[in-house]
Amino acid sequence: MKKSRQPKAPRIDMTRATQQVFHALAAPPRREILKHLAASGLTAGEISSRFDMAKPSISQHLTILETAGLISREKRGQFVHYALVRQTLADVLTGFMGDVGALPPAPELAPAPDDASSEPAKPTRKAKAATTADPDEAPEEKPLPTQMSMF
Repeated sequence: MKKSRQPKAPRIDMTRATQQVFHALAAPPRREILKHLAASGLTAGEISSRFDMAKPSISQHLTILETAGLISREKRGQFVHYALVRQTLADVLTGFMGDVGALPPAPELAPAPDDASSEPAKPTRKAKAATTADPDEAPEEKPLPTQMSMF
């Protein structure tokens, strides 16, 4: 008997984190939550009051958004406050646009006046790191979804 072979799907070069972001953006309620959080940070109760949906469903959407890195949560007293993580959204969407060729080419940096070479100047690793992260700000640890409080 011959085995039927299914054609292989084309390989898409996306990291797991990028896939999680696009999965999170796929559902209209999650996009709506992001719109609300873009205006200001909200508690879980404030978010759920804006939807005609059960609180466990809202909680599931919040977990998916948090796992994708699109929102952050902070427990303050008895309330859980959520905020949009704009940088994650911007990085993933910009990276995707670059991957599909939808971004204009980056302008070349002009060589320094005392530089005799004809190659354009490239930013150093140290300069690049300084623009992407604040050295005084410690990275925030995210709790596991099992450690999260509903409301």
